[in-house]
Amino acid sequence: MPNKWALGLINGIHVDEKNHLWMFHTPEDLAPNLLGAAANPPTSKCCVPAPAVIEFSETGDVLRAWGDPTKKDQGFEWPTAGHGIYVDYKGNVWIGGSSTRPSRDGRPNDGLVLKFDPDGKLLLQIGAKGPSKGSNDTTMLSGASAVDVDPETNEVFISDGYGNRRVIVFDADTGAYKRHWGAYGNVPVDEPVRTRYNGVGELPKQFNLVHCIRLSKDGLVYVCDRLNNRVQVFRKDGTFVTEFFYEPTTGGSGSVGNVSLWPTEKQEIMVLNDPGNFQWVLINRADGKELSRFGTYGTYWGEFTRNHQMEFDLKGNIYTSEDFRVQKFKIVNGVKP
Repeated sequence: MPNKWALGLINGIHVDEKNHLWMFHTPEDLAPNLLGAAANPPTSKCCVPAPAVIEFSETGDVLRAWGDPTKKDQGFEWPTAGHGIYVDYKGNVWIGGSSTRPSRDGRPNDGLVLKFDPDGKLLLQIGAKGPSKGSNDTTMLSGASAVDVDPETNEVFISDGYGNRRVIVFDADTGAYKRHWGAYGNVPVDEPVRTRYNGVGELPKQFNLVHCIRLSKDGLVYVCDRLNNRVQVFRKDGTFVTEFFYEPTTGGSGSVGNVSLWPTEKQEIMVLNDPGNFQWVLINRADGKELSRFGTYGTYWGEFTRNHQMEFDLKGNIYTSEDFRVQKFKIVNGVKP
């Protein structure tokens, strides 16, 4: 990293239509002992908090960086616990926030999603900071984890799932509410208390932790229900299509963190992040069957300590994000997009 920059928790990565990697991290969470170079006067040679949003080239060079969550009087509030980044078909940058309760320093809950132009100018805010009004309220979010934008309808799909239990859709330019749904396309219910599915018994009727959303080119919506260890598939109007479970007995962080689609017209393969087992999984999209698994716990190259997100680039390489680093992998068995 240039400029003595240090990275906080990396809570979102996304590859745009130029094959550039965008990263969203939380510099405000860096420990003071890591920021000696930012002190006045400096107390060590390292480090300085990197801007919250960074655009990288294919080779890892910094192309653009902006955003300071600690700065006052910006005209808007940054998420208390930043989560997820998405660059839409117009080049605009979307971020959310996963906090469902006030932070230790008094910052309020995350009930919003923010949209910026590529240089960091705020274009739209959906929702506001503050407590949830429930999974059927159309004005506030609660712990929005991820975003995808449909270029055909210019609608933004939000996985509103750390606090609420739903997918919710708005106009991507005006923020006007369109529709929302819960598990199986039904009306979401905030009670009873969330329970985790462990592979036996009745299938959960409500989402537990809605952690990702991804639209396919053939009009399907893939939603990660992380702590229920499943992916549910819908049509864009909320009609339920099917669901797939992966390692359903997984506890801890769950087995379904996010999905990314193979960069071909038919998007035949998905990569799935399995944070509870420290692996990524290649999946046949048509039937949801696993093709292969890779990874183990550790801090060396090719190992994972807190794998949070995995994304294909336009050449079929896979980026993986953890707390303080991104790794890049290539598939070497001859399969190419």
